Amino acid sequence: MNIHAPDPTAPTAAFAPDARLDRLAEVAVRVGLGLQPGQELVMTAPLEALPLARRITAQAYAAGASLVTTLLADDEATLARFKHAPDGAFDRAAGWLYEGMANAYRGGAARLAISGDDPSLLAGQDPDKVARANRARSKAYMPALELIANFSTNWTIVSAATPAWARTVFPALPEDEAVARLWDAIFAASRVDGEDPVGAWAAHNRHLSDRTAFLNRKGYASLRFRGPGTDLTVGLADDHEWCGGAATAKNGILCNANIPTEEVFTTPHRSRVEGHVSATKPLSYQGTLIDGIAVRFAEGRIVDATARTGADVLARVIETDEGARRLGEVALVPASSPISASGLLFCNTLYDENAASHIALGQAYSKCFRNGGAGLTEIDLVSRGANRSLIHIDWMIGSAEVDVDGVAKDGRAEPLMRRGEWVD
Repeated sequence: MNIHAPDPTAPTAAFAPDARLDRLAEVAVRVGLGLQPGQELVMTAPLEALPLARRITAQAYAAGASLVTTLLADDEATLARFKHAPDGAFDRAAGWLYEGMANAYRGGAARLAISGDDPSLLAGQDPDKVARANRARSKAYMPALELIANFSTNWTIVSAATPAWARTVFPALPEDEAVARLWDAIFAASRVDGEDPVGAWAAHNRHLSDRTAFLNRKGYASLRFRGPGTDLTVGLADDHEWCGGAATAKNGILCNANIPTEEVFTTPHRSRVEGHVSATKPLSYQGTLIDGIAVRFAEGRIVDATARTGADVLARVIETDEGARRLGEVALVPASSPISASGLLFCNTLYDENAASHIALGQAYSKCFRNGGAGLTEIDLVSRGANRSLIHIDWMIGSAEVDVDGVAKDGRAEPLMRRGEWVD
């Protein structure tokens, strides 16, 4: 099959995409990873993202990488599995591969993922097979996921504009124009449009650091979200710590896990979430657009969940395991963030979660505890309220109609956000 790759030569903004693609690769390695001389890098990417993957590889070796190993995913091969594989094949996953990746991280390798998957790739496939394949992969991937979630090594995610993703975001445009428009949006959100993207990221990280420092000084016991269809109190984990922007992994390397990022986030207490909440943006998950999500929590657990579309997929997600009905993250994002201001629904969590305040079902991050969670065992984390699950799925609950209060231990509430914006 002829693979249509993005054309990195058409000038669509102040800098030709070719120059901005090199800038994005530089930001991925220098800002996203903080890659160190002698460090190995494990990279995953869609096949269509090869132009960016090659530039990142070159940047990594220029930064002193000892070895770059890239694993490419092919949509046609994935579809072939769902069309032709025997039924029992969907309960299997390449555990040997994920254990190998975990071993690489234990040995000090950095991790980089290029996102750009087709949001609708599995939309026409048997949802039971999709759910079983996801569960098998999640179980096999857990050894590696725990190292990432625990910030044991430096890691980052960046994006590439692929034709299938671009068609989803800009369905009315010809494919070439849609891809160019999506590249423009990625470059803008990733702060690589200017002459000094590394400097731009340093300034942005300082801003996010100021926000996290303020929230950590306050030490709120919970957050309360109120807006249309929402009155939700999210109790925060004991000894929680707010994070955002650049952070130091447990191997001592400063990195930005998400390129782009606009959020400050922390860990909820798995048993202290109460009330009801309505999603403010659709959630794109495994080929299904889940829209109109509305759930009710009691004692930290989802006890009622509905959606206008994709309700069956949502039901399967929260049945993944016991922790899938509980929260592993809560994040605050101003409604005026650059990604929100773009007016685009990216159908890609890396972008959509940075357009609005959000919560995440599933696995908690151990780094969001005092001193970065250093020295805490799994038992320690659970005792402080951290959730454990095979999944970690973000969905958006903030907007220009949602207010957020910080609630102190004595019950006193202070305004944090009004109409989606920080109260300064």
